[in-house]
Amino acid sequence: MLDLNFIRQHPDKVKAALVDLNAEAPIDEILQLDQQRRELLKEVEVLRQERNAGSKVIGQLMREGQKTEAESQKQRMSDIGTKIQEFDEMLRQIEADLHDKQLYVPNLPAADVPIGPDESHNVEVRRWGNPPKFDFQPLPHWDIGTNLDIIDFERGTKISGTRFYLFKGLGATLHRALFNWFLDTAIYENGYTEIYPPFMVRTQAAVGAAHLPKFRDNMYYDAEEDYWFIGTAEVPLTNLFADEILEAEQLPIKYVAHTPCFRREKMSAGRDVRGIKRVHQFEKVEMYHYTMPEESYHHLEEIVGNAEKLCQRLGLPYRVLQICTGDLGFAAAKKYDVEAWVPGENGQGEWMEISSCSNVLDFQARRANLRFRREHGAKPEFLHTLNGSGLPPGRVMIAILENYQQADGSVVIPEVLRPYMGGKSVIGGE
Repeated sequence: MLDLNFIRQHPDKVKAALVDLNAEAPIDEILQLDQQRRELLKEVEVLRQERNAGSKVIGQLMREGQKTEAESQKQRMSDIGTKIQEFDEMLRQIEADLHDKQLYVPNLPAADVPIGPDESHNVEVRRWGNPPKFDFQPLPHWDIGTNLDIIDFERGTKISGTRFYLFKGLGATLHRALFNWFLDTAIYENGYTEIYPPFMVRTQAAVGAAHLPKFRDNMYYDAEEDYWFIGTAEVPLTNLFADEILEAEQLPIKYVAHTPCFRREKMSAGRDVRGIKRVHQFEKVEMYHYTMPEESYHHLEEIVGNAEKLCQRLGLPYRVLQICTGDLGFAAAKKYDVEAWVPGENGQGEWMEISSCSNVLDFQARRANLRFRREHGAKPEFLHTLNGSGLPPGRVMIAILENYQQADGSVVIPEVLRPYMGGKSVIGGE
């Protein structure tokens, strides 16, 4: 959530940023409601002062024996009290409407974010590794998985419908090996604390993470219990310290969580309909940082670096993109995507996102009321939060199957994963 004072003082800057973001938000309505709110507050304050002064007059009249005038004054004060109650109710309604409209205002892009209308204007920052060369036509992962009998699309669809699948045998083992290795690397090498959070959250938690109300149509909901199924571990991790005040010496806090993720994928209708790239249920290992405001951009680079190191140790060619304004999304002020090369897609290969790393500054902190004190007795400040995929095992499986496929149809298992797969070095080809 943007600071209301900032919107009030810099409306033109906010509107210009919305143009760059290809976004819409009710800025004029927010300013109008804010003006109404401030005018009502002034009127209420005048009435309260009048009531306080009138109460003193009543006491004086009673002491002087002027009961008739005192009763008349009491009636006037009662009328003022009724008016104050009416204004207070109006204020509550205006403030609720104002708050709801603020929830639709996206974060503003950082000064160094490239300006551009869509993903074609994202800027490549660096590249690592070389795409493999094959002396045969590389297959897409859905053919590889089916041929090796490690991904079953037919039975996944039979059980749950389109955009579902199931892993079996060494497919399930490879998937498990990936998220276990991701977690172990984060915990034992990169200093993260593992969290096993709930996979369903209440409405306020989804609002605090900036997933509601913007992405309501892409989320699964249990209306009876008011539970939203998470689309990423970012949602519960954001809310661990909601409405709490941390001390500066507790920061930074670095959490990692492996969770299932549930998404309706309404926004991607017709895209990536084959395979396991874009599905309703998948799993992800998420990195999440709570930081001091002045340290958050350093932590963004750290998160991206962590994702890159995983790709390097898996031997997957990748590139890092800085995301432009038109592709930035709702909450991020600055974002990098890590994209792996997948040679079997579209018959000619393509880059596929396997990690998205964002600094959202104090945007989530204002929504979830996440604060810290720099020193004892100091005024609380909003902290900064960051998140990044580290990594999604399903998408990484796509990259492994396609980059490590062999002419005989087998797939070589990256060396770092072999201890997690009982020492096996290859799937198929026996």
